[in-house]
Amino acid sequence: MKKLFLVLAVAALSFSTAIAQDAAAAPAADQATVENVEAVAEEAAPVAEEAIDPEVQIAGESLHHVLMQKFLEGGWGWMLPILITLVLGLAIAIERILYLAFSSINTKKFMAQVEAALANGGVEAAKEVCRNKRGPIASIFYQGLDRYHLGLDAVEKAVVSYGSVQTGRLESGLGWLSLFISLSPSLGFMGTVVGLVQSFDSIQAAGDISPALVAGGMKVALLTTLLGLIAAMVLQVFYNYVIVKIDGMVNEMEDASITLTDILTAYSKK
Repeated sequence: MKKLFLVLAVAALSFSTAIAQDAAAAPAADQATVENVEAVAEEAAPVAEEAIDPEVQIAGESLHHVLMQKFLEGGWGWMLPILITLVLGLAIAIERILYLAFSSINTKKFMAQVEAALANGGVEAAKEVCRNKRGPIASIFYQGLDRYHLGLDAVEKAVVSYGSVQTGRLESGLGWLSLFISLSPSLGFMGTVVGLVQSFDSIQAAGDISPALVAGGMKVALLTTLLGLIAAMVLQVFYNYVIVKIDGMVNEMEDASITLTDILTAYSKK
């Protein structure tokens, strides 16, 4: 993560430096050219204003306002908790995706490197290769090689035990993500119930069934349910993606563990 932030900082610094250099190197425009450009712009301005579709302009400007208005109409007391669950769930999902991305390695190439180091320099050379490699597979290999002097049975136990530890690390945070997936629609349904109760209270107080009396409560009911379902669906997509990635990495870890045992068995017979 530190390397990622460093790369982003360097890129931002380079971008700002390039902009500053371009601004400093830009020549001063000729006064007559400036006057001509201004004249053309003044002539083209009315035409451009007429060419803009008023409906498109209004729709483009009001999108943010419409979303904010619907958010407030749904009642910030119910909409805000749902929005918080969505943001927190997305944060956990993105963190897991980045963690899995940085943990992924070329397993076949890594196992070939370990086998070559074991053949040429022994167990210590293979451990050094594992020490300089990131990811759960390299950690499992290191733990197995570190117990080679205790026998192959100790190696197998270490690989199985540390494989479980690495699997737990890969699945870290998924419990919270699953909680937010369940919590967001629940909050939406709770807002629905509250909205319906408000509608019935309005009807009881007025002594008459009027659309104007029911509309406010029904709007709260529908908007909170809508936001809760949207949040749950978005988080569910990220959750399933992370689960698929974890399953793939666990399968790679199991295959690599079997390969390590075979490599050490062949090495012990030499």
